[in-house]
Amino acid sequence: MGFFDNAIQDAVPGGSLAKPIAIAIGALLLKNMLTRKSEPEPAPAPSPSLPPLGDDGGGLLGGLGDLVSKFERAGQGGTIGSWIGSGQNQPIQPGQLGSTLGQTTISDLARQAGVSEQDLLNGLAQALPGVIDKLTPRGRLPTAEELTAR
Repeated sequence: MGFFDNAIQDAVPGGSLAKPIAIAIGALLLKNMLTRKSEPEPAPAPSPSLPPLGDDGGGLLGGLGDLVSKFERAGQGGTIGSWIGSGQNQPIQPGQLGSTLGQTTISDLARQAGVSEQDLLNGLAQALPGVIDKLTPRGRLPTAEELTAR
């Protein structure tokens, strides 16, 4: 089992929504999923500084970097920073997550996962902090070399 699979297995709760939420998280972290130009970007808001993203290695690394950027632009940099950092993970409400990701992304993910948008948001709000935490065990985004070594 790979690094990403382990993170998903450890962080996504069981039950009937486990597989759809895991599918949605995988789709969310694909490199270009969050960079669709059809959706307006939220207005930037100040947020605490996060560790540098390093080289954009594409794939999972690029997807993580895109997700961090999206959270920062939506004023949720402190929230995702807590998931990456070594301290306690801050929770995120489903509505906040929906606003951060945007309606187009939520609709696409729900369709891909085969669940309602509300079920998707509820599941992602519960699972995403743990998945990001597991994917960043050193308190920062991994380098491309670290990802391939796992």
